[in-house]
Amino acid sequence: MTSSFNVHSAAGYEQLMGRWSRQLAPLLIDFAGLADGERVLDVGCGTGSLTFALPQAANVREIAAIDYSPVFVAEANRRNADPRITIQQADACALPFPDGYFDRALSLLVLHFVPEAGKAVSEMRRVVRPGGVVAAAVWDHLGGMPGMRMMVDTVAMLDENARQLRRSYCFQPMMRPGEMKQSFIENGLLEVEQASLVIRMDYQSFDDYWEPIAAGEGPLGKYVAALAPARRTAIDAAVRDAYEAGEPDGPRSFAAVAWACRGIVPSA
Repeated sequence: MTSSFNVHSAAGYEQLMGRWSRQLAPLLIDFAGLADGERVLDVGCGTGSLTFALPQAANVREIAAIDYSPVFVAEANRRNADPRITIQQADACALPFPDGYFDRALSLLVLHFVPEAGKAVSEMRRVVRPGGVVAAAVWDHLGGMPGMRMMVDTVAMLDENARQLRRSYCFQPMMRPGEMKQSFIENGLLEVEQASLVIRMDYQSFDDYWEPIAAGEGPLGKYVAALAPARRTAIDAAVRDAYEAGEPDGPRSFAAVAWACRGIVPSA
């Protein structure tokens, strides 16, 4: 298994995460850098948040995008109208490209779902030319996602099984402080820099927040979908109470922080 992310539908993913990854994509591009005429690889493209932001940021020569999920690949191909972009199903740990082909390889909100995340970093380095850039971003689930921690901490108080969920959610690969930077260094990248990228997740209502999770999307949705009916009713009510926080249902806004790293591929 090269991805631990579960997806049922592209529309569900868009409500759960796609709308936020579209906000984050330009921040990663600014951090990674981009220039006209470059060949760029998007590792783990999802529905195309980063893929389709790249040609808006520079007049790139070519964009190759891969994802492990056929649902995501089909949706990204459906949306694509740019002949410079090709999208295919592939494994981040075994990229189907020759050595040194790309000028940059970027990965947005993917490495924390790759069990062998270091191998994916190694593959990104392999397919980028000497002097090129490898860059990635993952959410800081432990300290930078209060909107999701609100749900995880609430259910952990009600369900013993959710304590393991919280542990695995907060400490996915590349999420500990300095972990992704260390992986970049261990895989031979130079001038490695780490930064925090910040957006806000704005919800119109509790239903806007809860619907994709309740439908089983993502790791938190997988947990909710497996609950017995009585436990599910209690969880739904408790998370709603946490979201509303004593005020009427309505808009809520949560900061969201991602770890980001970039490094330079050394000369041969």
